[in-house]
Amino acid sequence: MLIEQPPRLLRWLYPRALWRMDPSERAVFLTFDDGPIPHVTPWVLEVLAHYGIHATFFMVGDNIRKHPEEFRQVVAAGHTVGNHTFHHISGHIHGDFHFTTDVEDCQHLIDEGIRSVIPHHSRPVGELPLFRPPHGWMKRAQYAYVAKHYRVVMWDLVTRDYSMRLDADDVLDNVRRYARNGSIITFHDSLKSIAKLRTALPAAIEWLRDEGYDFRTL
Repeated sequence: MLIEQPPRLLRWLYPRALWRMDPSERAVFLTFDDGPIPHVTPWVLEVLAHYGIHATFFMVGDNIRKHPEEFRQVVAAGHTVGNHTFHHISGHIHGDFHFTTDVEDCQHLIDEGIRSVIPHHSRPVGELPLFRPPHGWMKRAQYAYVAKHYRVVMWDLVTRDYSMRLDADDVLDNVRRYARNGSIITFHDSLKSIAKLRTALPAAIEWLRDEGYDFRTL
């Protein structure tokens, strides 16, 4: 429970972050961390397209650098892209300058990549780019910086699809147990997750749909 659905104390540490959207609306927000990855991200895109759903992908800059075609596929399909640092570094074990520089390096690559797909793309005035810290942790100074320049997005439900201790049924059970109005749901388009995602992602989408949830992007 402390992992799948963060407690109030953790949410209190980052008061300006998004943890959950409007609890009065029957909607959920699917997000995917750690991509883009060949053979994983394209498969996720196929599943989302099959169900007519758009999601938010929090991408690692170095993966964008190594796999630009998969990045372009996400953008071309109309999904939202967020920043997950360039090297997937943890704020609590890196200095503030190192961490914030890694964030900015990733954002530069995202903006450059989006313009390669949508040449005249520009962010609306006042709209901040999205950022999710790896492992959900930042030092106070790091958080103060990114909260000023980015919309920090955490999660209301992490499926733990990356865990070696869980199987696809466990991942699906986490969705069934913890999803609620406004949930920001975190999956991972990663090699650690793909074996479970192949079963759990379509099943989770169908269950959420049957429960009457709309799917929205951040």
